Amino acid sequence: MFENLTERLSHAMRQLGGKGRLTDDSIRDTLREIRVALLEADVALPVVQQFISDIKQKALGQEILHSLTPGQAMVKLVYDELVHVMGDENQTLDFKARPPVVILMAGLQGSGKTTSTAKLARYLMEAEKKRVMVVSCDVYRPAAIEQLKMLATQVGAIYYPSTTSQRPAAIAQNALAEARKQMCDVLLVDTAGRLHVDNEMMEEIREIHRVVEPRETLFVVDSMTGQDAANTAGAFSAALDLSGIVLTKTDGDARGGAALSVRAITGKPIKFIGTGEKVDALQPFYPERIASRILGMGDVLSLVEDVQRNVDQKAAEKLVNKMRKGSGLDLEDFRSQLEQVTSMGGISSLMDKLPGMGNLTPQLKSRVDDQNTRHLIAIINSMTPQERSFPEVIRGSRKKRIALGSGMEIQDVNRLLKQHGQMQKMMKKMGKGGMAGMMKKLKTLQGQLPGGTLPGRGGRKPPF
Repeated sequence: MFENLTERLSHAMRQLGGKGRLTDDSIRDTLREIRVALLEADVALPVVQQFISDIKQKALGQEILHSLTPGQAMVKLVYDELVHVMGDENQTLDFKARPPVVILMAGLQGSGKTTSTAKLARYLMEAEKKRVMVVSCDVYRPAAIEQLKMLATQVGAIYYPSTTSQRPAAIAQNALAEARKQMCDVLLVDTAGRLHVDNEMMEEIREIHRVVEPRETLFVVDSMTGQDAANTAGAFSAALDLSGIVLTKTDGDARGGAALSVRAITGKPIKFIGTGEKVDALQPFYPERIASRILGMGDVLSLVEDVQRNVDQKAAEKLVNKMRKGSGLDLEDFRSQLEQVTSMGGISSLMDKLPGMGNLTPQLKSRVDDQNTRHLIAIINSMTPQERSFPEVIRGSRKKRIALGSGMEIQDVNRLLKQHGQMQKMMKKMGKGGMAGMMKKLKTLQGQLPGGTLPGRGGRKPPF
């Protein structure tokens, strides 16, 4: 997300970073670049105009021109304004009500309401320790009812059954009564997709709203529609009492216009963002973390949370003990590490959260391919337990069998074994305390990752 915007803004900020003094002209040139970057990111024009106006007013005042480090002060100013536009701080769900707290999900067709309902159920159960029931009031799309039933089973939420012959408001009312009986903390109500210009459908959701009196009414919107997402959310907000926004499909949105527009246009906070298709791909929205990522500063807090949530602590301790003993890293360990990286969104997602990675050129970013990681896992899965524990036995006919079983080529198997051998040598060095020797080895291994390379290979220094 924000790839194009990050590239343009990072370029503008780098030009200012090394300057000891800023002039009116240099500030205006920078603001012009920022304006173009925001417009190319499909940020709504009124939002861009207000953003530039606020920055210009502060930049041409005492805050920048009299600063000891004007370049850094300008970066800070842009960062603060990005945070302000997106909502200043994370807005949590309001649970200050008698259980069950009702959360109503609204939005257009195809925006991802049903999957977001299941994702939110999983999040509330795991992060908030809530007992959650879900119900579908989408009587126009039978597949929606079955989809929610399947997803509820997958995430472990309580599912209240409904049919297409029932009235949506009656379904919601009955589900609320059942949620009270089962002593649920939260009832998530999934509704049918509708347009704000469809008066009949809007009246239907208002009736559901009156019947269940939701504590939260979340508008689910596809971020890939750019500023149209913000405009649609604004129209819904005028017709329905929304309390927040859920931005979906942000993993496929390279521009980021919706995230920067929707808060300013609707006045409603973005509470969650969907970052993928899996049921765990829903995250609370933190404006300051997103602003940091937009400016190429990384997002270390989210990275730490990802590690705490996805890394198997027992497996990590086992690996540390192996390193201490100098016994090396077998292919079972190697696969485990690859799977944990994949569970955190892949190498590309980790790179987005590391400080400085936003400054990488598109050419360098393109050399890191998460598909290669999946290929490596497939190759290891095609091996026998003995081969994973003792890779040295993998020769001619075994390589051919493994390549066929994984759908890869023999040279791909050879490449994996070579990478594993290099990592094993490094682990043994670390285990024996030979840090100085390991650092020398890193010059030849510098930047190497499964399936790709990072900057630094071939003696080049990273650009940060």
